[in-house]
Amino acid sequence: MTSTPARPIRLDALAYGGDYNPDQWSEETWIEDARLMQKAGVNLVSLPVFSWPQIERTPGVYDFGWLDRVIDLLWEHGIKVDLATATATPPAWLIREFPEVLPSNIHGQRLEFGSRQAYCPSSPIFREHALRLTEAMATRYGNHPALALWHISNEYGDHVPRCWCDESARHFRRWLEARYGSIDGLNEAWGTTCWGQNYNTFEHIEPPRTSMGPINPSQNLDFERFSSDALLELFQSEIDVLRRVTPEIAVTTNFMSLFKELDYWDFAAVEDLVTDDAYPDPADPQAHVPAALNYGLMRSLKGGQPWLLLEQAPSAVSWRDVNVPKAPGRMRLDSFQAIAHGSDGAMFFQWRQAKFGPEKYHSAMLGHRGENSRTFQETAALGAELKQIEAVRGTRVRASVALVADWDSWWGSAAPDSLPSQRLKWIEQARAWHGALFALGHTVDVVRATGSFDAYDVVVVPNLYIATDEQAKAMTAFVERGGQLVVGPFSGVVDPTEKVHEGGAPGPLRALLGVEVDEWWPLSEGETGQLSLDGEQLTTEIWSEWIDAAPDAEIVASYSAGVLAGRAAIVRNTVGAGSAWYLSAVLAPAGLEQVLARALTAAGLSNRVATRDLEVVTRTDGDTDFTFVLNHGHTDASVAVPAGAHDLITGADVTGTLTLAPAGVAVLAHPAGPATVSTTGAVSTSPTTDSTEISHPTEKTEI
Repeated sequence: MTSTPARPIRLDALAYGGDYNPDQWSEETWIEDARLMQKAGVNLVSLPVFSWPQIERTPGVYDFGWLDRVIDLLWEHGIKVDLATATATPPAWLIREFPEVLPSNIHGQRLEFGSRQAYCPSSPIFREHALRLTEAMATRYGNHPALALWHISNEYGDHVPRCWCDESARHFRRWLEARYGSIDGLNEAWGTTCWGQNYNTFEHIEPPRTSMGPINPSQNLDFERFSSDALLELFQSEIDVLRRVTPEIAVTTNFMSLFKELDYWDFAAVEDLVTDDAYPDPADPQAHVPAALNYGLMRSLKGGQPWLLLEQAPSAVSWRDVNVPKAPGRMRLDSFQAIAHGSDGAMFFQWRQAKFGPEKYHSAMLGHRGENSRTFQETAALGAELKQIEAVRGTRVRASVALVADWDSWWGSAAPDSLPSQRLKWIEQARAWHGALFALGHTVDVVRATGSFDAYDVVVVPNLYIATDEQAKAMTAFVERGGQLVVGPFSGVVDPTEKVHEGGAPGPLRALLGVEVDEWWPLSEGETGQLSLDGEQLTTEIWSEWIDAAPDAEIVASYSAGVLAGRAAIVRNTVGAGSAWYLSAVLAPAGLEQVLARALTAAGLSNRVATRDLEVVTRTDGDTDFTFVLNHGHTDASVAVPAGAHDLITGADVTGTLTLAPAGVAVLAHPAGPATVSTTGAVSTSPTTDSTEISHPTEKTEI
């Protein structure tokens, strides 16, 4: 899918605000909200996300009067709108008149109205009514000066990522016929001669509902693809209306970070601005690490363009088993982390804390205590600070390392049965590999398995279960040019139809990696293994493999315990000017850090002493670097700063050493220069004042 040229958001500052639900409040409250938004520095709100029933109370009759008054009031106070098409949830009258709009679960049971997203993505009735509303919204508000951005639906796939109803079955059959052309083509692709599953016609095919045993993995994989595409088709249908009526206004829909159910590469290609909803758990002291991976994906989805954090929680959420609030300073730190990673703003769910409904205990910028609430005090303070760092808007994040994310491999390796082990999970490996790179001081982009890899020195592939010749060609070219490629276990196993590659794994990656996989050797729950790396014993868990290395490949590490003792575990193969590394085992975090550090060093990149508490990320416009320093730990962190550094937040020049308290943040503007990370733990940026190294608390760090 080809990416469309992006239209810019109509906002001349870093975005700051949140979801607003005025239909839950009196008009007197709207006036108070506008005053307090202005006081807090809010310049953008998202509305009316779930207001279809208030706009269209009876079929075809629209009541826009209340929404007109809200938008005009906000505009009078200098606040623009991220205007939702309001199609996220159909009204009750539509459901009762057309109950077939409701989705069904995998057991064939129709889900009942009473929550949100009460629709089947394939329903032509839902689409007809949703598009009629979208056109009415676009016609009504397309020329309003407050309109900054179109917000289509809301969090596609959050509650209903898959539907198994009869309408979805018909849509699935059409999708399959378009993909394979003929029933013979489908039978060949699905390998239906296994277990006597041959089909004579597409009409005989149903979605993979609950059955008497394991379901054909090719059918499961195609249903995952179809389900993502069905929601994408629905998304595209609203885009088409908006582009026809309001061709100059940017469109978005809010993503949900690394979300298995939807292939965000495809979704991002058809929208103008990537937006994300991010909810790192305040109870997890390391939640900022996977958050950085999520943000690496968001900025990479449209080739490094700035994106927007559209939702986060000011404090506690309402949907975890235990909803821990954010400690003072945490909301600020989380917001600056997203901006460091390329977000051109910090938005929240929501502006005013609800009095009723499922989200009445979800925190808000304006808490139940109103202007006296802690969240409002922190909200106002953050709004003032964001104005100080306006210079970062539009700049891009600098990264020399990328991680491959491939939804086909994610879906295929998550099959509910018939795999060598259910314990090897793509998302867990992706987070583990990214966590090791984070600890070593590297900012990580996220890329497709086909690249482009041109901007990077190191590319890591935690898992590529489904591998193609096109992907192998792109990776080989990257290595031949001098890149370092690191590939994890259970990669290159099958082709896109779930057939094992001729000769076994790693299939089309065999020549590049210099290995052949003879047999997978997964570890049971609680079982560990060992491998030897230069005499040091590293712990393995979850997975290992019996592999054979090519004669000219270097065996970097061997298994040192169990049946695999003495056999190759990690192999490095030189191809052209670079190297391809294959890790046949899942390593414990410390061991993974050691192995990845070697690949980074081979690429000419340096590594700090591993820590997950300190984060340093640089955005640049080519002339000026904006280096964000974030202390996620519980003790002070000190860093040496580059020459000419100026802290945008405080307005002060900074020389020598900068010390940050826990949850502390600095945004240092300084002349642009190439960033490296030294093996002593120092992050170096040219030009620098000197090479003084400051402890944190036992590591040494420079920027």
